[in-house]
Amino acid sequence: MKIKHHPPEHPSFVTQTDGDGSASPGRAAHPLRRAGDRPPPRATVSLVVPARNEARNIPWVFEQIPDCVDEVILVDGDSVDSTVHMATRCLPTVRHVEQSGPGKGNALRTGFLSATGDYIVMIDADGSMLPGEIPHYLHFLDNGFDFVKGSRFIAGGGSLDITPIRRLGNLVLLAAVNHLYDAKLTDLCYGFCAFRRDFLDDLDLHSSGFEIETEMIAHALRSGLRIAEVPSLELPRRSGHSNLHAISDGRRVLRTLLSERPGARSAAPARRSPA
Repeated sequence: MKIKHHPPEHPSFVTQTDGDGSASPGRAAHPLRRAGDRPPPRATVSLVVPARNEARNIPWVFEQIPDCVDEVILVDGDSVDSTVHMATRCLPTVRHVEQSGPGKGNALRTGFLSATGDYIVMIDADGSMLPGEIPHYLHFLDNGFDFVKGSRFIAGGGSLDITPIRRLGNLVLLAAVNHLYDAKLTDLCYGFCAFRRDFLDDLDLHSSGFEIETEMIAHALRSGLRIAEVPSLELPRRSGHSNLHAISDGRRVLRTLLSERPGARSAAPARRSPA
């Protein structure tokens, strides 16, 4: 499987291509030929937000959520502050679910299973990701792609928060993914992603910690999903301290890559969604 850049007019995006090198087709246009014609219905969107002690950051994050999001699911990880109360005050329609075990991976899997939208978007609650970027992700899902991930290292993206050790770790792990899957992705350890809910079973997620982000990408590649990367700007956490531990979590990501490498376990081919 090969990966190639879009034509020059869209240099910031990386797309998955078919085995013969041709680009995977997008959704066919539906021309309106009669006055009574209506465009096809819009896909519904669920936003999953894992949070643990993020009461001071939730208001900024929630006020940035665009109107294209139909459902917001807050997955609380036993917060001891007013995270849940603040979320319901900022957005009375928010759905609050308790995660069934510790770790970000468990929180995301809980949120994914609770989602009802056609598309699922995942975003952090610390203010490091811009909810206003969500429409860019949806654009590619609307046009035939199955999994869309943010990249801080393509034109239009960037990071105001990454440390030298995190950057180095990301480069090493990214090189491993690209080598194992014959891919040309530009970012790995970044959890701003969106995908079609129909492919949740194909992603076959089991991780409990931060390594779930790598597991998602590895399984998407292994299953042959159509992947697009979009530029994303990572901001510094607005308040509080991160639960990420660069060294220990990096080791868990590496173990995940090795255990999920092609040939390490059997994988059923993915179902292609209708274009």
